[in-house]
Amino acid sequence: MLVTYLPEAHRRFGIARVTQAGVAFAALGILAWSNAREPWQLFAAALPSGAGWAATSGAAINAMVAPWFERDRPKALSFAFNGASIGGLVFVPLWVVLIACFGLPSAAALIGLAMAAVLWPLAAKYLRPKPEAAGSAESEPQAKAAPPARRRVDLLRDRRFATISGAFALGLFAQIGIFAHLLVRLAPDLGSSGSAWAISLTTVCAVAGRTILGWGLGTRDRRLAASLNFALQACGTMLLTFGGGTAALLCGCILFGLGVGNLISLPPLIVQKEFAAADTAKAVALLTAINQAVFAFAPAVLGWLRDVEADYTLPFGIAACLQIAASLLVIAHRSR
Repeated sequence: MLVTYLPEAHRRFGIARVTQAGVAFAALGILAWSNAREPWQLFAAALPSGAGWAATSGAAINAMVAPWFERDRPKALSFAFNGASIGGLVFVPLWVVLIACFGLPSAAALIGLAMAAVLWPLAAKYLRPKPEAAGSAESEPQAKAAPPARRRVDLLRDRRFATISGAFALGLFAQIGIFAHLLVRLAPDLGSSGSAWAISLTTVCAVAGRTILGWGLGTRDRRLAASLNFALQACGTMLLTFGGGTAALLCGCILFGLGVGNLISLPPLIVQKEFAAADTAKAVALLTAINQAVFAFAPAVLGWLRDVEADYTLPFGIAACLQIAASLLVIAHRSR
């Protein structure tokens, strides 16, 4: 819900202030999670965490980058989203070390304070200036007069928006579901340590795939790139579904991982090309909100299917079918 109305918050309060508020909420959420003593307190902790997530990821990152870059937006978004992926690689072992040394509540306090101390001044310094004030040539196309922004209901009725949203909702449902169960799926063949390394390999491939696409996409057909990306992931998922042995499973992780990062960075790039500048921020925020609402159920659904069948053949096979469907859907409205 917060992501949906993020563009209005940015217009009213500014990107810098909204990001600072998001950092504060995220830090508060970390403290709430780590100090919870009763189950109901975990649900309460989810509220500030959700607010912090909405203001610092996905649509928010696109809103930070978009005013400054037009031609080079694929590269800029690639770098920006790779920050999140590298953060995931760094902070998981960092959390483990801090918790072992200081305990969970103290480790959470250190992380929360460090995050606020670093990101609060960075947001004030780099997100407050306007591109035109800094003389950014990249921002010139954004400065042209544009028609009034469309309503959300009009965007939902737009076939272009529907095909983008539907395709990436399916793709992210499959992706998040697979990630949630990947460790358990790999453990019988690779062992606990080998499975952990395989997931790290998948994350490294996600960074590599997003970087390659960001530098190579340019003005090329972004729907076609998305379709090929879904197809690549489907191939990897099929290996994870039916493959046996280390080599097949690692190849599956590589192919699946190469497409992981692009499912976050491609939607705003397609929207940028197909919608007016006045509609871009609202369309990206609405798209992100819809995707999150859909893929939130993926781990539970795939887990239920796994419990029914007692293995991962059916849930991972369905995930591969969803990726193929997403590949066909996103290219269905490809302009000629």
